[in-house]
Amino acid sequence: MTLESVPDLEDLASDERTPDEPYDVEAPYEPDEATLAAVTAFDDRFLDRELSWLRFNQRVLELAEDESLPLLERARFLAIFTSNLDEFFMVRVAGLKRRIATGLAVRAASGLMPLEVLEQIWTRARELSERHARYFRDTVVPALVSEGIELVRWDDLDREEQKQAKRFFRDRVFPVLTPLAVDPAHPFPYISGLSLNLAVLIRNPKSGKEHFARVKVPPIFDRFVALGNARFVPLEDVIGAHLKRLFPGMEVLEAHTFRVTRNEDVEVEEDDAENLLAALEKELLRRRFGPPVRLEVEESMPQTVLDLLVSELDVRAEEVFRLPGPLDLRGLHGIADLSRDDLKFRAFVPTTHTLLAEVESAAPVDVFKATRRRDVLLHHPYDSFATSVQRFIEQAAADPHVLAIKQTLYRTSGDSPIIDALVDAAEAGKQVLVIVEIKARFDEQANIRWARKLEQAGCHVVYGLVGLKTHCKLAMVVRDEGDGIRRYTHIGTGNYNSKTARLYEDLGLLTTDETIGEDVAHLFNNLSGWSRNASYSQLLVAPDSVRTGLVERIYREIGHHRDGVPARIRLKANSVVDEAVIDALYAASQAGVPVELLVRGICALRPGVPGLSENITVRSVLGRFLEHSRIFWFENAGEPEAWIGSADMMHRNLDRRVEVLVRLPEGPTTETVRDLLELAFESDTDAWQLGPDGDWTRNGGSVHLQETLIERQRRRRHAGS
Repeated sequence: MTLESVPDLEDLASDERTPDEPYDVEAPYEPDEATLAAVTAFDDRFLDRELSWLRFNQRVLELAEDESLPLLERARFLAIFTSNLDEFFMVRVAGLKRRIATGLAVRAASGLMPLEVLEQIWTRARELSERHARYFRDTVVPALVSEGIELVRWDDLDREEQKQAKRFFRDRVFPVLTPLAVDPAHPFPYISGLSLNLAVLIRNPKSGKEHFARVKVPPIFDRFVALGNARFVPLEDVIGAHLKRLFPGMEVLEAHTFRVTRNEDVEVEEDDAENLLAALEKELLRRRFGPPVRLEVEESMPQTVLDLLVSELDVRAEEVFRLPGPLDLRGLHGIADLSRDDLKFRAFVPTTHTLLAEVESAAPVDVFKATRRRDVLLHHPYDSFATSVQRFIEQAAADPHVLAIKQTLYRTSGDSPIIDALVDAAEAGKQVLVIVEIKARFDEQANIRWARKLEQAGCHVVYGLVGLKTHCKLAMVVRDEGDGIRRYTHIGTGNYNSKTARLYEDLGLLTTDETIGEDVAHLFNNLSGWSRNASYSQLLVAPDSVRTGLVERIYREIGHHRDGVPARIRLKANSVVDEAVIDALYAASQAGVPVELLVRGICALRPGVPGLSENITVRSVLGRFLEHSRIFWFENAGEPEAWIGSADMMHRNLDRRVEVLVRLPEGPTTETVRDLLELAFESDTDAWQLGPDGDWTRNGGSVHLQETLIERQRRRRHAGS
C-alpha cells in the first residue's frame, strides 16, 4: 500500500493570523534595520498557501501519471488525489468561505484578497479534477484492461453478468436502499457530505407529472462490484439499472450521479469549566450538517436537474464540478488492493534496527539495556516500529522495575498495541500518565473512545492545555535500576500508530541522556499540572521557543558565514508557511548562506528570486511512503546541530500547539541525519524543484530516495541473516 496524502490532515487546518497578530522577531537575535529592510522590500515574497497546497496535490496526480510506476500503485495515487481534494474542500475552502461570510477574512500574506484566493482555487481545482477524471478514463482504465482488470459500465455487461449483478442487488443492496421523493409532502432531503447519490427523474404514467427523487449509494458496499474474472462495475450502475424496483408503477426517465462536499471542520470553544470531551462530542454531531462547499455531478446530467440541485443545495455556479464518470474515485483503493503483486511495488518488510536486533537468541532484545549502551535513532518505516517503539512501551508495561510511564497520544490505531500496553501497565499498578489530544482532526471520535478506555483502566488521562493542541510525540519510562532512577525517553516526529508507521517516513530518538530526560520530565509536568517552565536545555518547545530558537540559529549561521567559517541550513518539513521563519531564511540567503529545503506539501517561500533568495533551493520528494519527518540542520561553524521533532513551520504549530524539537546528541545519530540529508539533496535524486513563480518541475533524477533506503535496509537484513 502507498500513501501520499495529508498524513494527519493537519496541513489543511486553519493557519491564519488575525490582523492584530503580526509575527515578532525578538531579541537576542533581532537583525538590524538594514537587514530587515532588505527582506521586506520584496512585498510579493510569499506564495499563497492554498494554491501551494493545490500544487502539492498536482504532484500526487503526476505520480498517478508516471508510467514508470506499477499500474495499481498509479490507481492508488488517483484515489489519494480524490481524498486529498475532498479534505481540502472540507477544511480549507470551507474555512475560507466561513471567514469571508463573517467578515473575518483578511488579505493573505501572498497579497491576495480572500475572494481572489477562492476564485483561483475553483479554477485550479476544477482543472485538476477534470485532468484526474480524464486520465482515469482515457489512460488508466485501458491500461488495466491490458492487464486483465476491467472496470466496465452496466451496458458493457453480458447477460450472465447482469443476472449476477441483479442477484446481488436483490439480496444485498435493495434491502438497505431508501428512495426519497421530492414533492410538497416530501421536502428536499439532506445530502450528507461525500456521499454518492443518484438524482432520479420519474414520471407518473397516469398523470404524466414528473418528480425528482434521490437515492443514496450505500457506502457499506464495495465501490466497484466484483463480477468475477477481474471485472468490476460501479455500484451506482447496478442500482441505476434496477430503479424500477424502487419506484414500482412509475416510469424511470433518467438517473445521474452527484456528490456534495460539506464544511466538516470542527471548532470547539474551550474553557476551564466545560468538559472538553463533552464539548467535542456535541460538535461532532453538528459537523454532519455543515454547509455545502462543492457539488460534483456526472457530465451527463441535464441542466434542469443540475439547476434543481444548485437551488436546493444553495451552491454557487463556481462550486459545481462537471466531471466524466464515475465520480468518487476513492474506491480505487479497492482495485489497488487486488492480489496482483506484478502490478505493485515490490513487497517491503521493515526490519529491526541493528542496535535492537536479536543476537543469537530467540528472545527479543532488552530495549532498556540496548538504549543504555547507545542512543538509538530510528527511521521508520525502514526500521520496524513494532520491534522498537512498540516493544519499548510493551517491555515497560511488563517490567517490574518500571515505576511510571508517561506518553503523549495524538493519533493512534483503534486496536493499538500501545493502548493495550498502557492499560496493562496501569492494571499492574504502575503510574501511567497519558496526555491525549482528542481534537486530532477527523480522528476525534476514535480518540474519545480510547481516552475513555485508558481512564477506565486507571491511567491518568489529561487533555493538555486549554487553547493549545498537544501535538508533540513523547514517551518517558521511569525505571528503578538499583543504583538509582533512570529515565528512558523517546522523542519522535510521528504518531504512536503502528499502522501508519508502516506508511509514514518518520524519525525517533531513544535515549537515556539525563539532560533530555530531565527536560522531558519538566514538560510532562507542565502538561499535566499548572507549572509553565519555558526553559529547556536540549528541547525547543512551542509555543514558547520553537520559532525563536530556530530563527536565532538561522541568524547565527549568518554570523558564521560572515566570519568565514562553515555555514549552511538544511530543513525538512511537511509545510513551510510561517513568515518569520521564511524572512529569516531570506536574510540568510541575502547574506550568502546556502539554504536547502525539503518540503513535502505547502511552501510559501519563493526560491531563486534575484536579490532575495538566489541561495535557496526547495525540492519535494513524494513516493510510496509519506515523507513526514521534520529535520533542522545547522552547520554551526563545523560543529553541526541536528534537531528533529513534531513541528512544521506553520503559525498554528508554532503559536497554538505544544510542539517539541530535540537536539540530537552528537555522534552517530547526527551522522545518520547528515547522510539522509545528503542523499535527499543530491542532484541525481528524483524530486520536484520549486521555481520562484510557485510552479514545481520534476528533475527526472535517476536516484529514488525511498527505494535507495529500502535497498540499504534489505542489504542490512541479508547481512545479518
